[in-house]
This record gives sequence, structure tokens and C-alpha cells, in this order.
Amino acid sequence: MAPPVYGLLNKLYPEKNYLAFMDREFKEATDSLYDADAKLYYRDRRYIPKREKNGEKVFWGRGNGWVFAGIPLLLQTLPKDHPTYDYYLNIYKEMASAIVQCQDKNGSWHASMLDPDSYPSPENSASGFFVYGLGWGVNQGILKDRKYKKAARKGWKALKSYVHEDGMLGYVQPVSAAPEQVTQNMTEVYGVGAFLMAGIEMLKMK
Repeated sequence: MAPPVYGLLNKLYPEKNYLAFMDREFKEATDSLYDADAKLYYRDRRYIPKREKNGEKVFWGRGNGWVFAGIPLLLQTLPKDHPTYDYYLNIYKEMASAIVQCQDKNGSWHASMLDPDSYPSPENSASGFFVYGLGWGVNQGILKDRKYKKAARKGWKALKSYVHEDGMLGYVQPVSAAPEQVTQNMTEVYGVGAFLMAGIEMLKMK
């Protein structure tokens, strides 16, 4: 989620060349951690050789949520003629195509992107970030296929169903670095933030 900050700093201090630093760091991380086949990011290099119980690669839900929500925030700070604008946009589109395939029948995503059976509970920080990212792309006319709007609406319906009577959003994985089990009584502020971001885009959706 740091790149959007550099985009905003560039607007305030263009002479500091924040975008060049941001581009360099983002590309270095992507070259190391982005799986071109799965179109998802590893949390860090330690997870590249690891496998889930079902034999799939380990892609952490919220970790990919940070990226998928962060790129739209970044793109909103960049001029469309910036040399790397299309680079970020293409990664965003690739991730969107993979993310909709990982959505479960109820509309949620899980702590592990490719092994939901080992982590059967929904994970609502990831789900919130994914609904936000999908909703933004639909509203901007970037994600034109109907499957993206359908996935965003289905995800939003699922998210709303996990809000407790007292307003608490459940099934939010605590601070971590990998997929873990989640319960209905777990919540965190970043999960609420993702939920609110998703809600804003859903209100805009026609």
C-alpha cells in the first residue's frame, strides 16, 4: 500500500523524483514475487517453494489484497501518460482475472487463495480489498466483462452478511504473514477499512 503515497508525494514535490524510486522498488518486488502463471503475489521469497496441503502454491489472501487494492489507489495518483502507467494497469487486470476465479460459491475469498478447503472460513480483509479493487475497475470502465461486476456484487453481499448486530465485521484474520484459520469473532481495523472502501465503490456501481 506504500506506492500510492509516493504518487501523492510526487504531486507535492515533483523535483524529488519519487516516481522513479517507486517504479524501481515495485518492479524489483514484482520480479521476485509475482507468479506469472497464477497471476498472484507470494508474500515473500520464503513461500515460493512451499505448498498447501492440496499441493497448490501458497498465495496469502490479504497479501494479494494489499496489492490489488493498492494499484487502483496508485493509478489515481499517476498521469495516464506516465511511462509505467500501463505496466501497473496490466498487472491489475491480470490479478483481477485470477481473483474472480478464486471466489467461492458464497461470494467470499479465503486466507489461502488456492486452498480454501484447508481454510474454510471466509477472510474478510482479503474479501474487502478484492471487492474494492473489482468495484473500482468496473466503475472506471476498465473491467468490462460482466463477470467482474457479478463477482463484486456477490462479494459485497457476502461481506455484509458477516457484520454482527453491534456493527463488528467478523472473520478478519489478525496481523500475520501467511494463511491462518479465522473465526467469526476476529476483527481488525484494516478489515473495517477494506469493507468501507468496498462499500464506497458498490454505492457508485450502476
